[in-house]
Amino acid sequence: MATPRPTPDLRVESGAESRRSSTDRRRRPGLVGPIAALLVGLALTGCVGEPPEVTVDDPELVAGRSVYASSCASCHGSSGGGGSGTRLADGAVVEAYPDIGDQITLVREGRGRMPSYGGRLSEDQIRAVVRYTREVL
Repeated sequence: MATPRPTPDLRVESGAESRRSSTDRRRRPGLVGPIAALLVGLALTGCVGEPPEVTVDDPELVAGRSVYASSCASCHGSSGGGGSGTRLADGAVVEAYPDIGDQITLVREGRGRMPSYGGRLSEDQIRAVVRYTREVL
């Protein structure tokens, strides 16, 4: 013998109850807005601010800082801490690319999610930004 199935609750709300329920929901303070704002703020933290200053008298490093700010900081973070791009700061880039030539090739030709900058930057700009990431960040 089959066991009887429970009958679903098919209550129908009156118009007043229905309106009150939707109004009550709209009046409740939600956390979606503040949480979304917090997440956006955290995501942009690496993109906000200026790259570290060059503390030595080296025009190539100063030029590299400018290239980094305009072409790299949006992905790698203003101080090289990472973001949608990999971390470069605190020697991470030198560890990943002990040979500067390998890093120059990566910036010029790109690989994976890293776009190619060979058509956008001159060889001097590429060398300058590579030095900046290795020596300043």
